[in-house]
Amino acid sequence: MCALFKPISIIYHLSPKRRKKNLQMRTEKLFFCILLVFFFCLEFNRGQNNGKTLVDVGVVTDVDTSHSKVVMLCINMSISDFYSSNPQFETRLVVNVGDSKSDVVGAAIAALDLIKNKQVKAILGPWTSMQAHFLIEIGQKSRVPIVSYSATSPILTSLRSPYFLRATYEDSFQVQPIKAIIKLFGWREVVPVYIDNTFGEGIMPRLTDALQDINVRIPYRSVIAINATDHEISVELLKMMNMPTRVFLVHMYYDLASRFFIKAKELGLMEPGYVWILTNGVIDDLSLINETAVEAMEGVLGIKTYIPKSPDLEKFRSRWRSLFPRVELSVYGLWAYDATTALAVAIEEAGTNNMTFSKVVDTGRNVSELEALGLSQFGPKLLQTLLTVQFRGLAGEFRFFRGQLQPSVFEIVNIINTGEKSIGFWKEGNGLVKKLDQQASSISALSTWKDHLKHIVWPGEADSVPKGWQIPTKGKKLRIGVPKRTGYTDLVKVTRDPITNSTVVTGFCIDFFEAVIRELPYDVSYEFIPFEKPDGKTAGNYNDLVYQVYLGRYDAVVGDTTILVNRSSYVDFTFPFIKSGVGLIVEMTDPVKRDYILFMKPLSWKLWLTSFISFFLVGCTVWVLEYKRNPDFSGPPRFQASTICWFAFSTMVFAPRERVFSFWARALVIAWYFLVLVLTQSYTASLASLLTSQKLNPTITSMSSLLEKGETVGYQRTSFILGKLKERGFPQSSLVPFDTAEECDELLSKGPKKGGVSGAFLEIPYLRLFLGQFCNTYKMVEEPFNVDGFGFVFPIGSPLVADVSRAILKVAESPKAMELERAWFKKKEQSCPDPITNPDPNPSFTSRQLDIDSFLFLFVGVLLVCVMALGNFTYCFLAKDQVSYLDKVEMSPCSSSQQMPVKRKTQLNMSQVHDQDSL
Repeated sequence: MCALFKPISIIYHLSPKRRKKNLQMRTEKLFFCILLVFFFCLEFNRGQNNGKTLVDVGVVTDVDTSHSKVVMLCINMSISDFYSSNPQFETRLVVNVGDSKSDVVGAAIAALDLIKNKQVKAILGPWTSMQAHFLIEIGQKSRVPIVSYSATSPILTSLRSPYFLRATYEDSFQVQPIKAIIKLFGWREVVPVYIDNTFGEGIMPRLTDALQDINVRIPYRSVIAINATDHEISVELLKMMNMPTRVFLVHMYYDLASRFFIKAKELGLMEPGYVWILTNGVIDDLSLINETAVEAMEGVLGIKTYIPKSPDLEKFRSRWRSLFPRVELSVYGLWAYDATTALAVAIEEAGTNNMTFSKVVDTGRNVSELEALGLSQFGPKLLQTLLTVQFRGLAGEFRFFRGQLQPSVFEIVNIINTGEKSIGFWKEGNGLVKKLDQQASSISALSTWKDHLKHIVWPGEADSVPKGWQIPTKGKKLRIGVPKRTGYTDLVKVTRDPITNSTVVTGFCIDFFEAVIRELPYDVSYEFIPFEKPDGKTAGNYNDLVYQVYLGRYDAVVGDTTILVNRSSYVDFTFPFIKSGVGLIVEMTDPVKRDYILFMKPLSWKLWLTSFISFFLVGCTVWVLEYKRNPDFSGPPRFQASTICWFAFSTMVFAPRERVFSFWARALVIAWYFLVLVLTQSYTASLASLLTSQKLNPTITSMSSLLEKGETVGYQRTSFILGKLKERGFPQSSLVPFDTAEECDELLSKGPKKGGVSGAFLEIPYLRLFLGQFCNTYKMVEEPFNVDGFGFVFPIGSPLVADVSRAILKVAESPKAMELERAWFKKKEQSCPDPITNPDPNPSFTSRQLDIDSFLFLFVGVLLVCVMALGNFTYCFLAKDQVSYLDKVEMSPCSSSQQMPVKRKTQLNMSQVHDQDSL
């Protein structure tokens, strides 16, 4: 303190501006020191005069810092207020200050001095998490409780020391509000910017886990040294500017943050499109940042510690403003106030018994100063009492849970001009709300961010919510890998310009990608890099190519890359830009053997046999019904037999010369004529088709038949089809790879007997190209494997995926997609229709003989008529004797027609005689 009273004359050797500043600083120091001495003397005299028990407690703090001044004032005000309202208490706290000198080792030395020389029963502080790390070990060793009001790093929790109590909020608690904000606006990537120490690194594990829960990626971590120069900050900011991510989370001390944002604004990182989120490490100390830095932060979102309003807090603030009008009260001062109150309550409840330290036994060897501290006999009892203390403090509900305070609300603020504006709150269980009394259930499931937060001013006064990423125009080009193919180059083709030796990439996939890029609302610069070896051969299969994106060697892959489940586990695919699948193609053959019995092939042998039997059955039935009264069916037995055959076969051309008179005979002939009409027309059509059309049928109809027969099959080399075929049971020995359409044609034309294959498996786009070239020889008979199609490949979490997918839909719904298909898929299909999208109007079909099943109903109908006619005839024949039947045949009710007059019969007989004479 003597340094404060150095001769004032020394100041006058400085410049007027510095003289004024130094005078002001020394005046403030003198004021605070006098005030502290006043409080110390007040409490000491009160304890002496009233006979109270004095209990020494320590405060380890960085003396002469703005934080230390506020904290020490709050500690002494807490002691004064507490004992003023509780004069009956038998104990009085005596505060012993240890100067940590803004240093980790200094904090440890101050703590050792307080424990060894002052035998303090507890220590308040220190200020930083790094200092607290050492003090925790000292407190654990000496059984002296360490109560911190500002060390917030989660790393301290991992030390698991029961003698460390945190009278503040751990940094990891604000991870949930940060997560809720990022999820609300749908940002997919976040870059953390944090200070390179225990305070900065402590939040990262919890932050990473929280962002992974909502599938948000951390592509880069920006680590700023605590003593970084402006140049080093500018270099780091330029790196961030050249990245596509535009959402940054800043977690550092307020003094470093002020310099950081001034440089960020100078370099253009506070323009529209950027998003900055500050943790409470900066927001809670915003009042300590100069106006220039706060203006540079305009549009920034921040997480602020929420201090609930209360009458006691308002009175305290009013008293503070009257006592210290030029000093800003901070949340750390409130926590220090409450921590001191809790310590006073715990010491009073713990009593004053056994407040000594046990001495270290002299073993005759040199021991370290830490080992010579001894053990506090009062520490364990004081610790247990502290853990049970609970009251309503200035900063809210004060109660230790697992050794630290538990927040339930955080305030969300937006920095505007030179101040902050509250835009909402985060409540445990309710998430983001505009007001504290608002319930999450009152917000619709289809709500927008405006239902959760108030109006936000974004950096650069942007009109809309930043999308969170942007391809930097000044950054490097996207490195896009493309496959090196030896066949089916209509999809992707890589060549070298003989003059410039530059890579030229063409094909349907390339043209489609370029059309998609033109649909994006921003410019994207890129370069195609073939996936090839130095000798120009392909560097691997498609799985190897996709894996390069995961390794970071390519930023994307464009080509005929199929969307598969196993690949999507380490990369992201866009929507498919062309449908795909795996088709089985086989050779087509003509099953009809064109020989001298070709006329027999339209009908099956069963139908031929049934037809012949039916001819004779109908002829015989008509003869039975007609031979007694129709002279055309009478005569010698040989003549009657020939008449039966003649009548039966003449019905085939509907030209029998014999007439029938009975009702049942006529009914049978009519039914038979109808059957013959249908049968002859069907035969004629089938025979004409056999004679004039070439009916090509596939040699194989399904993949299962290939497996059953153990046939050899072909597949595309470097394709995923090999794995699919092995999964279905094809042995490696029966699988033959090919690269080009010509190789596939050669294998299929040879057949398995000549070293070829029985069928080939191709993806649908390749199959379209193949059948467009060989449409009259091969056919797709089955699509055994279904896949999503071809897609563009990006790293997992890439924000380009969503925009490119939307652009793919725009191109697919526009005429441009048809133009590209006509340009690449139809140029080989001028004489061959597209076998997938535009099948052949006269497709090949399987030749099928006409069988009895097709005419069974008609044959059964004729048979029923025959049975009914013969039944009627038999019934009439048995009902009357033959003589009476012959005599009364004209009048019999069983006769189906009246007997013709004798004169008419004579005329008929005469005409038949003339006919026979003419023959």
